[in-house]
Amino acid sequence: TAGPAVLLATLGFLVAFYFVEPPPPRELVIAAGQPDGNYFRTAERYARLFQKHGITLTVRETAGSVENYELLLNDDSVDLAIVQGGAAPQDPGIKQLESIATLYLEPVWVFVPRGRPIRRLTDLRGLRIAVGKPRSGTRMLAEALLDANGVREGEAETAFVSEDAQRSIDLLHAGEVDALFLVLSADSPMVRTLLADERVEVLNFDRSQAYSRRFPYLESVVLAQGVVDLAKDLPATDVNLIAPAANLVATHELHDALIPLLIAAATESHESGSLVTAAGDQPSLDGAEFPPNPVARQQLKYGPSFFQKYLGFWVASLIDRAKILVLPLLILLVPLIKMAPSVYRWRIRSRIYRWYALLRGIDQALRDGRDDAQELRATLVDIAHELEDVTVPLSYMEEFYNLRLHIDLVMRQLDERLTEPGD
Repeated sequence: TAGPAVLLATLGFLVAFYFVEPPPPRELVIAAGQPDGNYFRTAERYARLFQKHGITLTVRETAGSVENYELLLNDDSVDLAIVQGGAAPQDPGIKQLESIATLYLEPVWVFVPRGRPIRRLTDLRGLRIAVGKPRSGTRMLAEALLDANGVREGEAETAFVSEDAQRSIDLLHAGEVDALFLVLSADSPMVRTLLADERVEVLNFDRSQAYSRRFPYLESVVLAQGVVDLAKDLPATDVNLIAPAANLVATHELHDALIPLLIAAATESHESGSLVTAAGDQPSLDGAEFPPNPVARQQLKYGPSFFQKYLGFWVASLIDRAKILVLPLLILLVPLIKMAPSVYRWRIRSRIYRWYALLRGIDQALRDGRDDAQELRATLVDIAHELEDVTVPLSYMEEFYNLRLHIDLVMRQLDERLTEPGD
């Protein structure tokens, strides 16, 4: 009974094992951004958490979101990236990406010299504008916003300046540019410094709701009066802003077992909120630009599993991958266990019935008056000796003893035949 059950279960395990994912890799590359940017610092925080679990998360320095997308689509070593909302290229391969989480909102900051008559983006026509480095998300978003307001490079002497953030700030202070675009978290030290700088002021997007309608990846947010510095009352009034989200996206090749670690890192880093978002709002999948990863959606909705909480990453990963191996147990072993008593009874009784079949043949030969009674008796003696070495469960002893009684009965009949006159 055990042999066929074990054989079938083993076969089921082998078939199921074919569908089990391999263990998660111990090395992973994330495309981030420039070393002085928030994407890079965020990725470094993630890397420290991964290191605690024995996984090396290498942070790849890039020019920004545009290059990050290029790496995701063309570099097999990169399966993960932090990108700016709205920076996705027009590439058919982009459909193969999936969202892990939206991490935090990054307002669009436009700083101009204090006192200049610049109140809207339309007022930047004909001026020198620092729009960020090429292939960066800042550059891509700045050009889209300026274009929507009729401000285009080369028209009416409008000039776009391509420098990194710090160099652009220096140019603004030196009067060599008239406006500066930044896309940074409200908690960024660079933004806080600029908000406290009396030489510049931040542009108020009084039509923020209109921008969020025109550009679905932008949200209308408010930097509340005094939220940066209550003592100095910074900012002095509420400032309307527009903000894309920093998104964590991945290719389909990213191992699902790593998703819980990414969600844990994102939660630890961003759930406390920021100057423009409430605590607990992020990370989420609100506003995700790509189909959400199923594991990420489950993690964000229900939190970590019991095994992930108490057994550690690698044990939880092993259990999660081994779940499919339980199927052979449920599909094969459970029915076999239910069948085992019936099969066992059949095997025991078949042995007894085999002896009964021999006994019936001898009895029939005796009734037919065959003259080989001596040979029949020898066969019966062999059966009796064989039964002496047989162990039968107590529940079948009645049938076993009935067999022995019937053997004795036929033996007596044979003995009577053998002692009859003339034998």
